[in-house]
Amino acid sequence: MTAINLNLTGVDLRGEIDRLRRERNAVILAHYYQKPELQDLADYVGDSLDLSRRAAATDADVIAFCGVRFMAETAKILSPDKVVVLPDMDAGCSLEDSCPPDQFAAFRRQHPDAIALTYINCSTEVKALSDIIVTSSSAETILAQIPASRPIIFGPDRNLGGYLQRKTGRELILWPGVCIVHEAFSETELLKLKALHPGAPVAAHPECPAVILDHADYVGSTRGILEFARAMPGDTLIVATEPHIIHQMEKAMPAKRFIGAPGADGNCNCNICPYMALNTMEKLYVALRDLTPRIEIEEGLRLRAKQSLDAMLAMASATVGQGDVGSARVTGD
Repeated sequence: MTAINLNLTGVDLRGEIDRLRRERNAVILAHYYQKPELQDLADYVGDSLDLSRRAAATDADVIAFCGVRFMAETAKILSPDKVVVLPDMDAGCSLEDSCPPDQFAAFRRQHPDAIALTYINCSTEVKALSDIIVTSSSAETILAQIPASRPIIFGPDRNLGGYLQRKTGRELILWPGVCIVHEAFSETELLKLKALHPGAPVAAHPECPAVILDHADYVGSTRGILEFARAMPGDTLIVATEPHIIHQMEKAMPAKRFIGAPGADGNCNCNICPYMALNTMEKLYVALRDLTPRIEIEEGLRLRAKQSLDAMLAMASATVGQGDVGSARVTGD
């Protein structure tokens, strides 16, 4: 782990972060899986697609990314002239770790005619080896634009890829990676929870295994789950994704009740992302103060990775203003 000196006794962290934000002309981006205090001070909170668009469009000089490393790298790829800092450089991703670039390159060579449609939860090097990047909120729309005759590699998330296969009927060549957070949900414990709250719908992220998605009334990205929560007629929702998104739900809909789906023993915190949790107010303050840890990417690599991200942003534009492309579960999926 990276050693960070956080001797900040007596520092007004919120006040100092606001001061530095103004002085640095900085924008703070936060993912829905961040701690509530980081979400509350961010200029923008969103899912990976939302934040990619914000990073590409910002006129700030500094981007402070409260998320994980691949998200901050995406911001640097899209805004190379900006200083991009990540509060903790150890904030990685199990999906990124599951897909080493050399192994992904070898996998591509085994399927030379296939388009590599790659989930954004991957390294810059894997993005550079890919044809099109997707997010959970853009994957279906982008997949629909690829000719049916073209074979498609989908990685690194086999659960999201499997969901897309079942939803669209398209055959995908799946890389075998998983998200450790979404793998932690228990079907048995979810069924117990549903029995305790009869009639409460389940909203699930497509990174969940099929046994969880089979019990979901709605499957979609974090943004899509939020929109489903706003639109649903009832007052209770079971949420099968990283539980920090519930903070945004409770802020937007205080009259409704949101219950996080349980892990294997019904009580563990195994569905909290340990990588997202590495970011803190203290580390964000230090990152803005010192402009470090800073994301740096070699220019040739950045340009290769940018091609796949540009393809995503262009092909996902059909979803702008239309909400999430997730959907209610089709009976028999």
